[in-house]
Amino acid sequence: MGITHWDDVEKRRNERGQMAGTWSDLGRAAGSYRCGLTRFELGPAEMPTPAHVHGEAEETFWVIAGEGMTWMDEKAYEIRAGDCIVYKNSHEAHTIRAGDDGLEVLAFGAREYLPRGELPRGGSMWSLTGYVEVQDGHPWDREPELVWPEPEAERAPNIVNVADIERDVFGGCARRYIADAAGSRWTGTTYIECGPGVSSGPPHAHSAEEEIFVVLEGAGTFEIWPDEVHPVRVGSVVAVPPGSGYAHRFRGGDEGLTFLAWGTREPNDICWYPRSQKLMWRGVGVIGRIEQLEYWDGEEPD
Repeated sequence: MGITHWDDVEKRRNERGQMAGTWSDLGRAAGSYRCGLTRFELGPAEMPTPAHVHGEAEETFWVIAGEGMTWMDEKAYEIRAGDCIVYKNSHEAHTIRAGDDGLEVLAFGAREYLPRGELPRGGSMWSLTGYVEVQDGHPWDREPELVWPEPEAERAPNIVNVADIERDVFGGCARRYIADAAGSRWTGTTYIECGPGVSSGPPHAHSAEEEIFVVLEGAGTFEIWPDEVHPVRVGSVVAVPPGSGYAHRFRGGDEGLTFLAWGTREPNDICWYPRSQKLMWRGVGVIGRIEQLEYWDGEEPD
């Protein structure tokens, strides 16, 4: 588990062909495990990547500030601050481009580890279906220029704005399930607003789910049960790898706290609530209590 702030993370300027932008690897800086979070800061008309499709990773983009467009399979759509865009794996080729005043975006997604072998001396890589030659240079150098059409009049169903999503309120904490509304399948993203002094929920620890959090507004604390407290503010990033054993939650400060909670959806995940001694088998929706025992309880060395 780790905590960082986006102002403290090294920025990397990428310029290659039509692509340009400033990247910050927030996930790695916060100690994420198999998932990543990148912050894109784009000047006017900048495009950070070529149009691409991921085989395994579902990507979720959150527009922090500015406006621009997203390109998806030869069509363009306007995007703006407060938008959540979900790019499903093995679906449309996609990228983004900043408008006249620039664009700032968070990109969440799992890291892809492809099953392959490499022959470094022979300069080739292979998988189950064949092999490819490892070449010098960068694949982006082969990209033809991307033509951006006029934006469509209607938004695509995988683009939603947080202002249009219904709030689910419980105990002074409001949640908006923005990625669900945009059609996510393998990951979830929730926009959470905690009032002053209000927690985001009970402390809990996941066995298989990985979570990444980003504070968007206000300030407060990130709590690790039973008594560890860390201050957080706008730009704070928290990564909690699976199986870390850290039962955690957030709490709003004097002016409240708003943050994004992104996580993988793992059907074999078990969630532990140490205060109430509950377990939830999330894949089947069962929650209950079990008696805790020492390892050698009922056993005798022999």
